[in-house]
Amino acid sequence: MTENTIFPTALLDAAQMGTADRLTIAHGLSALELMDNAGTAVAKAIQHRWPICPTTVLCGPGNNGGDGFVAARRLADAGWPVRVALLGRRDRLTGEAKHHCERWRGIVEPLTPAAIESAALIVDAIFGAGLSRALEGKATETLVAARGKIPIVAVDIPSGVKGDTGENLGAVPVQLSVTYFRKRPGHLLQPGRSLCGEVVIADIGTPLSVFDQIVPETFENDPALWLSSLPRPGDDGNKYTRGHALISGGYPMTGAARMAARAAARVGAGLMTIAVPEIALAIYATALTSIMVRPLSASDVFDRLLDDRRLTAFLIGTGAGITSETRARVLALLHTGRPTLLDADALTVFQHDPAALFKAIVGPCVLTPHEGEFHRLFDMTGDKLTRARAAARLSGAIVVLKGSDTVIAAPDGRAIVNANAPPTLATAGAGDVLGGVILGLLAQGMEPFLAAAAGVWLHGAAAADFGPGLMAEDLPDLLPGVLRHLFG
Repeated sequence: MTENTIFPTALLDAAQMGTADRLTIAHGLSALELMDNAGTAVAKAIQHRWPICPTTVLCGPGNNGGDGFVAARRLADAGWPVRVALLGRRDRLTGEAKHHCERWRGIVEPLTPAAIESAALIVDAIFGAGLSRALEGKATETLVAARGKIPIVAVDIPSGVKGDTGENLGAVPVQLSVTYFRKRPGHLLQPGRSLCGEVVIADIGTPLSVFDQIVPETFENDPALWLSSLPRPGDDGNKYTRGHALISGGYPMTGAARMAARAAARVGAGLMTIAVPEIALAIYATALTSIMVRPLSASDVFDRLLDDRRLTAFLIGTGAGITSETRARVLALLHTGRPTLLDADALTVFQHDPAALFKAIVGPCVLTPHEGEFHRLFDMTGDKLTRARAAARLSGAIVVLKGSDTVIAAPDGRAIVNANAPPTLATAGAGDVLGGVILGLLAQGMEPFLAAAAGVWLHGAAAADFGPGLMAEDLPDLLPGVLRHLFG
């Protein structure tokens, strides 16, 4: 990833945004102007989406409230009927918030449910992304009274959502969140993502030069991060130059490996082989045509198969079974030092000895656990982003912690949060297809962290293209359309 690609997709935590504001002020924009720009952006976003209507702006005692006073003034200047309610006392406001409160020409009433009785729209400018304690008192009562009845626009992020983690400390869902310069992790991590509604990023004058001193490590998943590295067929290529992926297929659960193999082939792997128990040969061979099936008559045959240096990436775990044979095969694959993806049973089989797994990871490796599998391997607490990062450091692998807000984390601290997965992906087998997509990219030589991020995004985009009624087996055949659009 280069500077030019990370700027649009960077996610900044509260501390980094504070630094960005200080650097912006040092660059020549005053704190008063910065707040004026922020509140004006909120008012413009509202005017773009709603007709003139009675609006109540709920202001907090800090800078978020100051943004609210500006938004209220701008809306009133445009002819909107606006009421302003303040949490706390007006005479206790300080700094820029006090200045912009004094510029409000109307009444400032106490923040209570009575303030929203006649409102057709509410602006939540009570607290921003830096909130670290539970929402309570009149703020909670007022927002709860509006829930599901009156549209709410959040300034920065809904009050009660932790900006760094997405944790819900008492927030209610809003229709629109207007944030500044860059999104926060809490806009994408659940449950924050489900509470924020549409998220608009407003330009309030923060210069890109702030990235000279702020080094982001968290990003929203987007093709801008990895498109230049995404493998695509070359005029001088052949099936061998496009990689040869191997999946260890299971029995009697055969569907998972077959779907993964189709996904790996659809995303561009030149050759695809599934190694299967002899008893399952007929099942796999009948269902697959261009994908090769290799029967294994004994355990040592699998080890000899790995001597073939033309194999460029491996996947094990989908339908493998929680057995000693699965454990032995995982260790054999990792021992090769070639890119290996471990999913499902290949993770669970180490639940009583995760250290043995981590010690065996000596080459490029991607782990793709859902929450249950994650907790079998990692004894970690905290928000999803923190846990995924810590797991990647501990294991030495790329960790893809799956969910509607999948997090891809690298051992060096980089992390990507995915936000394009539709609810229809909550279906049996979807994770197996994801493993196959990432495998196909690994087989073609894509760097594991970017391969994992690209695979997760492609998986979500394919599902979104299909719409309702999605089954996991639909996903591989949707990938060419997504790739065609990307390659343009």
